[in-house]
Amino acid sequence: MNQENLKAKSEVIAEVTESAKAASSIVVVEYRGLTVKELTQLRRDLRAANSDLVVYKNSLVERASDALGYEGLHDILTGPNAFLFSQDTIAGPKAIVKFARRNDKVKIKGGVVEGKFVNADQLKVVATLPGRDGLISMFLSVLNAPVRQFAVAVQAVADAK
Repeated sequence: MNQENLKAKSEVIAEVTESAKAASSIVVVEYRGLTVKELTQLRRDLRAANSDLVVYKNSLVERASDALGYEGLHDILTGPNAFLFSQDTIAGPKAIVKFARRNDKVKIKGGVVEGKFVNADQLKVVATLPGRDGLISMFLSVLNAPVRQFAVAVQAVADAK
C-alpha cells in the first residue's frame, strides 16, 4: 500500500479516536436515501444540540473502536453509516431520535454512551431522559421538599395557636 494512503488513513483513525474521546455519546446512524436538503437540516438540528454528524469509512471506525476498547460496535458497522459525536450524553441522541421519528430514512443502529455499547432500543431510552437542566431541577426539588414540608408543618402549628 502507498505510504501516503497509510498516513491519510492513520490520520483519519486518529481524528475518529479524538472525536470519540471528547464525546459523551456516539450514535451510529444509517442515512441511506436522505436528500442533501434533509441531511443539511439534520446537521443543523444536531449543531444546535452541540453534536457533530460525520461520515467515515466503517473499517477506519472499527480500528479506532478497537483502540478505544468499545465492544460490540463491529456488529453494526455495515452499510452506509454516519457517526454522531455528542458532548452532551442526552442532547445528541435526543435530537437524532426526534429527527428519525419525522424521517423514516434515518435508521438508528446503536452507539456508545459513557464508554459502553448500547443497542438502538437502549439508545432510544436514553433519548427519553430529561436533559441536564431538567435532571438538576429534579434533584434540587428533591432536596428542597423536606425543608418545605417542615416549614409548612411549623406554619400549621403556629396558625393553630
